[in-house]
Amino acid sequence: MTYQRKIHAGLCLTLIFLSSIGFGGTPPASPVAAAAWKTGRQTGLPIPRFASVKSFKARMRVGPSTNYATKWIYVKPGLPMEIINEYGHWRQVRDDTGVTGWMHSALLSGARMAVVAPWLTKNAMLRMDPEATGTVVAKLQPQVLLSLYSCSGSWCRVSVKGHSARGYIKQNKLWGAYPGEIFQ
Repeated sequence: MTYQRKIHAGLCLTLIFLSSIGFGGTPPASPVAAAAWKTGRQTGLPIPRFASVKSFKARMRVGPSTNYATKWIYVKPGLPMEIINEYGHWRQVRDDTGVTGWMHSALLSGARMAVVAPWLTKNAMLRMDPEATGTVVAKLQPQVLLSLYSCSGSWCRVSVKGHSARGYIKQNKLWGAYPGEIFQ
């Protein structure tokens, strides 16, 4: 047998041996469970979740670094943002118009804020009580900024940012709380 044939035969036997281990041994590790994708890799908090802009002149970038171009500058603190991904100190966010980008976590706050749903064609009613027959406190136009205090799954207790108006609004009339979400 020539030297090349011996090497070839040895490689073939090695491949046969390795393939028998692969097929006869334990199955390969299963991929990460889907539940693992429902929490942030950095914080362990739920993904997606709502936060709000903390600072004046908060830059949304194209990617998760200051090396990336600025996509948008938010100049109104309190605007709600939906966190949809995490990468180090960066959060991929979506605003109420659907624009997505990356913001540094220092620019975001856990304070719950909302805006009256931008897709509404009529004003939303702010009511004194969490029921459809409650006294109307105010009629709110789309995109009015609100502080969220709690949600029951169908009604949210809110106050109008910068005004004394407070009361309850139907949860499906807000962008900043998920349908059916309950929190105190």
